Amino acid sequence: MYEPIRTGPSRRSVHSTMAGPSSDFPHRSREEELDIQLAGHLSALLAVTDDLRGLTPSADLDDAAERLAEQVSRLRGGRAPLRATPTAGGDPVALHRRAHTLAGRALVVAASRADTAAAILTAERMDAHSSQLALSTATH
Repeated sequence: MYEPIRTGPSRRSVHSTMAGPSSDFPHRSREEELDIQLAGHLSALLAVTDDLRGLTPSADLDDAAERLAEQVSRLRGGRAPLRATPTAGGDPVALHRRAHTLAGRALVVAASRADTAAAILTAERMDAHSSQLALSTATH
């Protein structure tokens, strides 16, 4: 009725007995996990930046998109990020809010992995999107 108490070498966790030894699973270092996370946030920020470029073309957004693509490529071992064609419609204010949020998330990860280049870029993008949000609320 009750399972006997196990002692000695037969004492293993459920995970090691059911899934086999832990070496069967691919393991990534904390640094690799942070690279993947940062590349994901920067890719999402790039997509929103491309959408904003479609709505309100500007040299600042073009430069930002180029720099974001470079950082994503660096984090992905030289593989260029996929770029979508910007959508025709959309609310620029909502896109700036989304971009600000994504830049903030990327900044946290960049700071955590001590990636100065990505941290500077994301802080600059946060400032740029904050400025645009402030302008849009002042005009409405």
